[in-house]
Amino acid sequence: MGIKEQMDLTGKVSIVTGGLRGLGLAMAKALAECGSNIVIADMNEQNSDQLIGSFREQYGIEALYVKVNVTNEEQVVNMVSQVIQHFGRIDVLVNNAGIAYVENAEEMSYEAFKRVIDVNLNGVFLVAREVGKQMIKQQGGSIINISSMSGMIVNTPQNQCSYNASKAGVIMLTKSLAVEWAKHNIRVNTIAPGYMNTVMNHNYVDSRPATLEKWLELTPMHRLGEPEELGGAAVFLASNASSFITGAVINADGGYVAL
Repeated sequence: MGIKEQMDLTGKVSIVTGGLRGLGLAMAKALAECGSNIVIADMNEQNSDQLIGSFREQYGIEALYVKVNVTNEEQVVNMVSQVIQHFGRIDVLVNNAGIAYVENAEEMSYEAFKRVIDVNLNGVFLVAREVGKQMIKQQGGSIINISSMSGMIVNTPQNQCSYNASKAGVIMLTKSLAVEWAKHNIRVNTIAPGYMNTVMNHNYVDSRPATLEKWLELTPMHRLGEPEELGGAAVFLASNASSFITGAVINADGGYVAL
């Protein structure tokens, strides 16, 4: 099978959590462009009908929106059940939903710390566990957890210990699941983005130009990444082109962690 055929996702079913905007939406579009049916799983319902319609019209695939809070076990179980009822299978999971707080550790409330861990790490586990059950039945699938370069380095100048800790946990969870589920032909990998050109990042740095300047100074490519630049990595990990890759961390950070 040639590389073009290996990258083809026609007929696959992919779930993207946090897929209504930003990095999740960009990866969902890339998967759809390569033929995958798409499930957008998100807490936010705003413009979901319009987005699902655009996926169907633009890419000629079937698309579904499911409202879910990834920290709510019952909602996650129900989300997976809805997907199975609609499509009959799950081939790809992009575990993308996440939050971030920038706050000095000594000033951070325990509730805030727990909230970040709950969404970014526990939520990834809950969704992976429930999707993993279906993939075990199928004896195959690809799980792509979205971690961060922050799971490997300590960001500066902002302080974000809860986010860093959560993303480090995602990286080790990814490796653990990769080893545990390899016997079921389930591959589990993680994409670790650096500083990306997202609304969330701009909401923070637009009033802090010195912070943005520092980010760019420490990034060898001296720019922010575009959300669309994660699409290729997501398609690669979702497809048969990465059939012997599991437990891997793909850095998409403009060279930041290479320094």
